Amino acid sequence: MPFDPNASFGKSLFFGEILEDQLFPYPGMTRDQAELVAPICETIDRYMGGIDSRKLDREGEFPPEVLQSLREIGLFGLIVPEEHGGLGLSNSGYARVMQQVSMYDVSIAVTLGAHSSIGFKGLLLFGNEAQKRRYLPKLATGETIAAFCLTEPGSGSDAFSIKTSARRDGDFYILNGQKLWITNGGIADFYTVFAKTTPDTPDQKGKITAFIVTRDLGGITHGPHEDKMGIRASNTTAVYFDNVRVPAANVLGEEGKGFKVAMSILNHGRTGLGAGAVGGQRRLLQLAIAHATERKQFGRPLTSFSKIKEKLGRMATNLYVSESLCYIVSSTIDRGGVDYSVEGAATKVFNSEAVWNASDEALQIAGGMGYMREQPYEQAVRDARINRIFEGTNEILRQYIGLTGLQKPGEYLKGFGKELASSLTDPIKGFGLLRDYAVRKARQSVPMQAVPYGRTPQITKAHPALQEQVIYVEDAVQSLAAVAESSLRKHGRNIVEQQLLVGRIADIAIDLLALCAALARTTRIIEQRGLEKAKNELSMTYTFYSDARTRIRSNLRGSTGRNNDDAIQHVADAAVAAGGYQNDFMK
Repeated sequence: MPFDPNASFGKSLFFGEILEDQLFPYPGMTRDQAELVAPICETIDRYMGGIDSRKLDREGEFPPEVLQSLREIGLFGLIVPEEHGGLGLSNSGYARVMQQVSMYDVSIAVTLGAHSSIGFKGLLLFGNEAQKRRYLPKLATGETIAAFCLTEPGSGSDAFSIKTSARRDGDFYILNGQKLWITNGGIADFYTVFAKTTPDTPDQKGKITAFIVTRDLGGITHGPHEDKMGIRASNTTAVYFDNVRVPAANVLGEEGKGFKVAMSILNHGRTGLGAGAVGGQRRLLQLAIAHATERKQFGRPLTSFSKIKEKLGRMATNLYVSESLCYIVSSTIDRGGVDYSVEGAATKVFNSEAVWNASDEALQIAGGMGYMREQPYEQAVRDARINRIFEGTNEILRQYIGLTGLQKPGEYLKGFGKELASSLTDPIKGFGLLRDYAVRKARQSVPMQAVPYGRTPQITKAHPALQEQVIYVEDAVQSLAAVAESSLRKHGRNIVEQQLLVGRIADIAIDLLALCAALARTTRIIEQRGLEKAKNELSMTYTFYSDARTRIRSNLRGSTGRNNDDAIQHVADAAVAAGGYQNDFMK
C-alpha cells in the first residue's frame, strides 16, 4: 500500500484506502474530561438560560456585564493549559462546551470562538515558552481578549494577496496596514496579525509572517462596529496599524512561514465552528418540535403529518451526522500525529450547511409565524448564514478538499510513470510496480458484492446490522479513487482550473467521511446498548446513507463528463456580457 497508515483518513479515500483504525472504535470523552466539562455545561445552562438573545440582537452589542459574566464562568480560558491559568480542555471537551454555548446565543459563541479557536490559537501552536508565559495568563481570564487578523479589503480567500507589511528595523518590525471584518476587533488587546515581510515581485508573492501584536504597542485603532445581518452582538470592526513598532520577539513561529501558521490556526478553528453548528441544530430541532407539537391543523398536531415528520427526521439525522463528524475530528486532533486538514474542512462544510438547512426548515415548519420578528426563527436564519463564509468559504474549502485529496494520487501516478520507465531494464522491479498498480485497479473494478471472490474488505469492525452501508462505502471509495485517477490523467496540472469537477469530487469525499463517521458511532452505540436500544441511531444512519448515496451517484456521474458544465458556464458568460438577464417577455 503506497499510503502511510498514520496519514489522513480523508486523504486516504482518494487513494481507495480506508484507514479503519482511525475510525473504530468511535472515540468517547475520557472520564476526567467529562467530569471537567459537565459542570461547565451546567453553569452555561444556568447563566445563559437567562440571556435575552433577541435583545442582544436588536441592540447589536454586548453590555459590559455579559463579557464580565463570561470571564467569571471561565469561558475565555477553556483551552489554555492549566499551568498558565486555564482549564486545559481537550479539543473534544472544548467542542462540547462550544456546542452548549451555541444553543443559547450564537453571538456569544462567535466571540468566544474568535478568542480561543483562532485569536490566540497560534500562540498555543507556534508560540515559544516565553511568549506563552507572558500572554496566556491574561488571555485565560479574559482580562485580555484576542482577535485573528488576516482578511483585508482586497484579500479574502486569497491570503497571499494581503498588503499589510512589516519592515525589519533592528530589533523591531514596523507594521502598517489594515484588516477587515475582524471579530473582537474593537474589544481585543491581543492580535494575531499576518503581514508581508518581503515585498511582492513580478515573479512571486512576498512571504508572510505571523506576529503577536498588542494594543499597548501604540499605533492601533479600529473602525466602528459593523452593522451585520446576523451575529449582531458580536464585535466586528476594521483594525488599522500605523507604524506599529512590533518587537522581533513577537514573531509567531518562523519569519516567512506565516501562511503555514494561518492555515494551521484555521484548521483548528474549524472544529470549534463545527461544534457550534451542532449546538445550533440542537436548538433549532427543539424549537421546531415544540411548535409542531403545539400547533394543530385539520384537528391534528403538525407532528402527525408525514411531511413534517420528514423535515424533523432529516433535521435530527443531519444533526447526528454533524455531531459524529465533529467528534471524530476533535478526537483525531487530541491524539496528535495525524493530518486532519481534509477532515476539518469537510466538517466545517457539512456542519455549516446542516445548520443553515435546519434554520430554513425550522422557519418553514413555523409557517407565517416563523417569518415574524418576535419569533426566534428569523434571527436563527440570519445567525446561521455566516457559517458558510467564516474561516474559509465553503466554495474555497471544497476546492481545498478536492485538490488536497488529489495531491497524493497525482504524485503516485507521476512517480509510477517515472519508476516504470526507469525499471524497464530491471524486469523484477518492473513486475513489482505493475503488480502494485494492478492490485489498485482490481480494487476499483471488483465490487464488494463479489466477496469472498472479490477484494478483501477494508472495514471489518462495523456492526453486522450496517453491512449494506459498509459494502456501499467500500465500493464508493474505489469509485472515488477511480474518478480521481481518471481526472488527473485527463487534466494533469490543469486540474486546478476544473473547479466544478473538483467540487464534485470534494462532495463525494465529504459524504463518505460523514457516512463513515456515522457508521463508527452507530457501531459503538450498538455495542454499548444492544440493537434494540439503538434503533433510532440505526434509522438515522440508514436515512443518511440513502441521502448520501443519491448525492454520490449524481456526483460520480457528473465527474465522468455526464454533466451540463459547459452549458451553465456559457449561460454565465452570456449574462456577464449582457450585464444581467438579457431576455424580456415584451421583446
